[in-house]
Parts: sequence; C-alpha cells; structure tokens
Amino acid sequence: MIEILKPLSTQRVELLSGREITVAKATPLFRKWAGEMPHDTFNGKPLLELNGEMVFAELAILRSFQQAGWDGRWIDSFHHRYLTNYWPVPVSEPLPVKQQLVFDRIRSKAGGIGGCFDVFCWRGRDLLFAESKWHDRILKTQSRWLEAALDVGIPTESFLIVQWRFESP
Repeated sequence: MIEILKPLSTQRVELLSGREITVAKATPLFRKWAGEMPHDTFNGKPLLELNGEMVFAELAILRSFQQAGWDGRWIDSFHHRYLTNYWPVPVSEPLPVKQQLVFDRIRSKAGGIGGCFDVFCWRGRDLLFAESKWHDRILKTQSRWLEAALDVGIPTESFLIVQWRFESP
C-alpha cells in the first residue's frame, strides 16, 4: 500500500440491510495549497498541495495511487464523469472496458451512481475504491453503493476510507 494511504485503523460501516462491515481507514496529512487561488474550486472544496501540484483531496488520493503504479479516476458522480485532472480545465477520460463493466454492475445493483466512492483505482486484477472524508461521515447513499459493490462480488479489502486532514502550519 502507498505509505501516505496506508491503513492505520478500520471503520465500522452499517449497511442499509443492517449488516455491519469493517473498512480499512487511512488518515493522511495533506499540505494546504498556499499558491494563487483558482476561479473554479468545485463549490468551495479545500485545495491541497501534493508534490507542487494544486489538487483536491480526490486527486491527491488518485495521484498517490498513480505514483505507486495504479491507474484510476476521480468519480465525479455529480457531473457523471471520470476525472484525471481539474485545472486548467477538467479532464475526463473513460474507464477501460473491464473497469466500466465492474462499475456498471455496481451502479445497476445500487440503482444509480449516487454514493459511489470518490476514487476508483486498478492495478492488474486488483481494484480499489477510496472515499475521501474531511469533516463528514459515510452517508446512506455511500452505504448503499458499498453494499451493492459487495453484493456483486467486490471484496471488503477493495475499499478504503481516507479520513484526511491538513498538516499543522
């Protein structure tokens, strides 16, 4: 696992069926962006700095996995796109066929894309869904998505909650 996203604990998640599962949890520290602020901040999302790049937390998570040899996308479920970058303009790339099939099976079982974990990564046959959390918690829609993914055969080990915070100044 990538050092910055290495799970150091777990979090219990109650699924809508009433079943409880345990999901790996990482608690990375990210540096706050100190450079010029862009016009578009995706409705006020916090800006982070990762290796000199201005990113949102979802892209910091994606970049960390990419540096470790994974491929992936930030799943922007609000705009129905698969992002690999955001500035100067958002860059959306389709999922590869195999990953799209997995995603479509989960979406069909969940009844939609709402609640999908933020980042979908893959390396070889390994899949990983990571959910970025700053000051919020797992929502009912995310529990529904997680349960649908489990129901279509994605193992619990393929999920990660990333409860991040800013480094102290």
